[in-house]
Amino acid sequence: MSRLRKMMPTEQNPNRDGRPILIILHQERSSPGRVGQLLVEKGYRLDIRRPVLGEPLPTTLEDHAGAVVFGGPMSANDPDDFIKKEIDWIDIPLREKRPYLGICLGAQMLVHHLGGKVQPNADGSTEIGWYPLHPTEKGRLLMHWPKMVYHFHREGFELPRGADLLAEGDAYPNQAFRYDGNAWGLQFHAELTRVMMHRWVVHGAHRFILPNAQQGREHLEGRMLFDAPLRAWLTEFLDIVFEGKAAKATSSIALRA
Repeated sequence: MSRLRKMMPTEQNPNRDGRPILIILHQERSSPGRVGQLLVEKGYRLDIRRPVLGEPLPTTLEDHAGAVVFGGPMSANDPDDFIKKEIDWIDIPLREKRPYLGICLGAQMLVHHLGGKVQPNADGSTEIGWYPLHPTEKGRLLMHWPKMVYHFHREGFELPRGADLLAEGDAYPNQAFRYDGNAWGLQFHAELTRVMMHRWVVHGAHRFILPNAQQGREHLEGRMLFDAPLRAWLTEFLDIVFEGKAAKATSSIALRA
């Protein structure tokens, strides 16, 4: 059964018709973190569902303002029934042209649904920690991007046919893309709160020995240096995804890039 987060309407509520945003999580104790906090601040309710626990996904998004599919420790290539069903379900927001935002696993599921490959680098390298982000020309025209972003993954994805690449990375080239106007995929994590990052650093410490992974102290030190611009970017990015707003400072992007 879904859990609908309630919020008192305000004059600044941009979601005038009151439809919630569907939030899909992949672990019992996972949360939508900063994405959820910002969406609530913007006036949305959150309809939180966990297919891994048997909670059903809606057969249409007519009653939702869009969907966010978050990450998780599983792979889009896993044979589990809930993974296959969730990947198939992505046809609904695509067909109905509803806003879809996939983060890490959610982006990889979107790629898988579109026929693209999800796989690790041949050299076994990971992105676990803070790494540079390089917007493409199409990305720079869309908005201003942060220079450093946070990662926690061992697999990447190829760019789906027909998608626009918005940002690139060094170890894993494809970092952000847009497909058919309404669907977005991000390889990196902008949603982590301070508490979430501390939890990930503790429970994920065994992965810090993997190739190209950073140590826990680098994760936390990087947050002090790079988190503020990442949060500012996320605030604006969510407006673009769910409200179709143009970036606030597109005229100055070239000067700041």
